[in-house]
Amino acid sequence: MKKIFLLLITTMICVSLFSMGAKDDADYSILNPTNVRVAALKGPTAMGMVKLMEDSKSSSVNRNSYDFTIVGAPTEITPMLVKGEVDIAALPANLAAVIFNSTKGKVRVIAVNTLGVLYICENGNSVNSLEDLKGKTIYSSGKGSTPEYALNFILEQNGLEDLPIEWKSEHTECVAALLKDPNAVALLPQPFATTAMVQNPSIRIALDLNKEWDNVSPESALLTGVVVARTDFINENKVAVDNFLESYKESTDFVNTNIAEGARLIGEVGIVPEKVAALALPYCNIVCISGDEMKAILPGYLEVLFNANAKSVGGVLPSEEFYY
Repeated sequence: MKKIFLLLITTMICVSLFSMGAKDDADYSILNPTNVRVAALKGPTAMGMVKLMEDSKSSSVNRNSYDFTIVGAPTEITPMLVKGEVDIAALPANLAAVIFNSTKGKVRVIAVNTLGVLYICENGNSVNSLEDLKGKTIYSSGKGSTPEYALNFILEQNGLEDLPIEWKSEHTECVAALLKDPNAVALLPQPFATTAMVQNPSIRIALDLNKEWDNVSPESALLTGVVVARTDFINENKVAVDNFLESYKESTDFVNTNIAEGARLIGEVGIVPEKVAALALPYCNIVCISGDEMKAILPGYLEVLFNANAKSVGGVLPSEEFYY
């Protein structure tokens, strides 16, 4: 009996100490959250983060604290990642592949955060299908980059590769040509397409390239942006990365279902004006797609870019190690 009593006492003490240790660990993670430095490109790739940005101002979120930086050009993000000045970044999908290849795997993609944001717009109401583009001139900017490759892929898959495309250096030039030429259409990205429609009510969205891509390549998707993390940061802070993905998904869901509040937050951080954001958000295709679903759609998109211009993804398609 004495031995049984001593065994019970010992078991109770061990359980108590274990519980105290677990509580201490939980308290430590709350009081000492992992600091995560995040950079995002001004535009749709940053829009889904605004609720997380707002929530992290006053306290840690899901055991992470955050420092956010919004930059104006993709070229600003690359050195920040390479130098280890940021841990996580939202950037164009093809640039993520370029950085992965050029740094021999120093970043990994952890989520797709923006689907396609390209739309065929017209000044009128004559285009309701790709076939209706016959006889028209397409004005677009982005020659030698992903808009050209995506547009050409869709046109070729529909037997429309001979359509005349006139390349401009600025989106504003495309809009000016659209308003001047009654037989023209323009390929415009969001939120610029919405800005053009606000300024010129006669302009409308005629075709969504996401839908046209899905029709010819249902196993992949037209993409714009992804989220990457430094490989070293992942190796040292996997729990923090997973917590970020959870919080980021909640943030994108909030922005997509609370348009007015999301637009206000987008305007506050200076991504685009609140009025434009409120109109553009339904067309910006903000998502947080990770895991197997990400691995199912991203490789096909990168392959289309690779076939158009291998340099657009860094010379070779990224290996399996690219995907978190």
